[in-house]
Amino acid sequence: MQLARDIGVPFEEINYLCAGINHMAFYLRFERAGRDLYPLLRQVVADGRVPSWNRVRYEMLRRLGYFVTESSEHFAEYVPFFIHRDRPDLIDRLNIPLDEYPRRCEKQIAGWHQLRRDLESDQPIEVRRSKEYGSLIIHSMHTGQPRVIYGNVPNDHLIDNLPQGCCVEVPCLVDTNGVQPTRIGSLPPHLAALIRTNVNVQELTVEAALTRRREHVYHAAMLDPHTAAELTLDEIWALVDDLIAAHGEYIPALV
Repeated sequence: MQLARDIGVPFEEINYLCAGINHMAFYLRFERAGRDLYPLLRQVVADGRVPSWNRVRYEMLRRLGYFVTESSEHFAEYVPFFIHRDRPDLIDRLNIPLDEYPRRCEKQIAGWHQLRRDLESDQPIEVRRSKEYGSLIIHSMHTGQPRVIYGNVPNDHLIDNLPQGCCVEVPCLVDTNGVQPTRIGSLPPHLAALIRTNVNVQELTVEAALTRRREHVYHAAMLDPHTAAELTLDEIWALVDDLIAAHGEYIPALV
């Protein structure tokens, strides 16, 4: 919907195909009646009409040729290019709101408190289905009304140039047969390469959880693109130690 507003095309007339991993998926096709709409997106950049809150995504469009689905502020955390302590000018130029997540958490916590007050009151409460994916998936599985959602599923020959078994994000048909992922084939090679930088971290995190080997936590942090762009190896080790000390009660004992 945001892109539809940027290019002045009705959202209902746009067809698209996305694929990748959670928070690192890209629009492989973005069309209207079979016509490629990417030239209109590039024109937004050429005309200087990029919304201030979406500069990171349009910058990646310039560099990669594809638009990423994740929000600018969140995607910036998955790559080494944008958030640097010694480059506040870069953060300002790209308008990256480093406090967005804490602000969102505060808003959500306030919303939960209000919901509790509403539930504990004697006032009638309207019950209706939300627009969240979960409710739509349940509705399609129960009624048979088909829907296409973007789901995170094991890569069982869905994306050829990402590791088999890793978690990928692809279009999925949902009906009474359940969630049925669709095969994508190969991503553009540079997109797959960028995505694999984060799949590596995920694989080592899973390995650490399964083997309880502390060293793999260090390895996962070492390979995180943003962490590696900011910290030395000694700093990464110290950060992992501090995080395990602070949150160790929530994870299995490590050896």
